[in-house]
Amino acid sequence: MDHTFIKFVKIFVTVVNSEDFVKRLEKILRYYDITAAVFADKIKVQRSSISHLLSGRNKPSLEFVLKVIKTFPEVNLYWLLNGKGTFPSSPEGRSKPLAPNPTTIEPKEEVPITQSTKQKQIEKIIFFYSDGSFKSYHE
Repeated sequence: MDHTFIKFVKIFVTVVNSEDFVKRLEKILRYYDITAAVFADKIKVQRSSISHLLSGRNKPSLEFVLKVIKTFPEVNLYWLLNGKGTFPSSPEGRSKPLAPNPTTIEPKEEVPITQSTKQKQIEKIIFFYSDGSFKSYHE
């Protein structure tokens, strides 16, 4: 890509309205009928990055925006950044939804329960939801 273009996008990303960007990101997830976790896997970013963006905690980075438009060709850069233009950008209509990456969960080694004189306290509980979001509870 042209260095001038990347510089322009980098400057533009810093002034993106986060709330509107989140709405457009959610529209992409609905269009492809995928969870935030699957989306993160597809663009090869940590799942927490998507969670932080969707919650408004973080703004999108240049790297994030470039990964989105590279992985999802129907996403128009200018639409993603400022809502101008169309989505999906391809006139052929909706492409096939992406299938989630199959994942294999290896069973963990069973740890024998032993009696301990020291009482254990629960430090943190994390709930993972089917849409890829999560909620953490701790004291």
